[in-house]
Amino acid sequence: MAELSTIARPYAEALYAAARDKNAVAQWSTVLGELAQISSNEDVREVMTDPRLSKAQRKELLLGLVKSTLPADATNFIDLLVENDRVVTLPEIAEQFEGLKNRHEGSAIAKIVSAYELTDAQVQELLAGLERKFGVKLKPEVTVDNSIIGGIRVTVGDQVLDTSVQAQLTRLRDTLAAQ
Repeated sequence: MAELSTIARPYAEALYAAARDKNAVAQWSTVLGELAQISSNEDVREVMTDPRLSKAQRKELLLGLVKSTLPADATNFIDLLVENDRVVTLPEIAEQFEGLKNRHEGSAIAKIVSAYELTDAQVQELLAGLERKFGVKLKPEVTVDNSIIGGIRVTVGDQVLDTSVQAQLTRLRDTLAAQ
C-alpha cells in the first residue's frame, strides 16, 4: 500500500535517526520487529481501531502484548502512534527502518523464492553471485513456492530477477498473444 508507506516513512526515518544517535539501532530493530508482528495480528488491528476503547487503553493493551524489554523511548513512540491512530502502520515502519539500517550498513535483503528447498550451499553460492551483481552484502530470506514450477525469483529492493518457469511461460504466452 503506497499510502501506508507514505505515512510510515517519516516515523521510520525519525526513529532510525534517533536510534543511530543513541547507538541503539539493533535494539530498536528487535523491538520494531516484535511490534510489527503484534500489530499484524488481525485481532490486534481490530482492537486498535475500536472506537469504544480510549487511547490510554489501546496503549496499555499494546504495551501488555510486548514480551521483550522496551527502550525508554519506546513507550513514547507507542504513545505517539496510538495518539495519531498509526498503530496499523507498524509493520511498514519496521520494514522501512530495516531498509534504512541495511542501507547504512551497506547491505540489503534478498528475497529468494524457489520452487524447491535450497540447501545452505546453494543459497551461499547464489548469494555470492548476487552480491557481485548488486555490489552490496545481502541477507537472504528464502521461501519455497512450488507454483513457480522451477527456477528462482530474487527480489533485492525494487529489482527483480525472475528465472522461474512460471515467468518464462508467461513471457511466451504474451509473445504468442501479441502476434
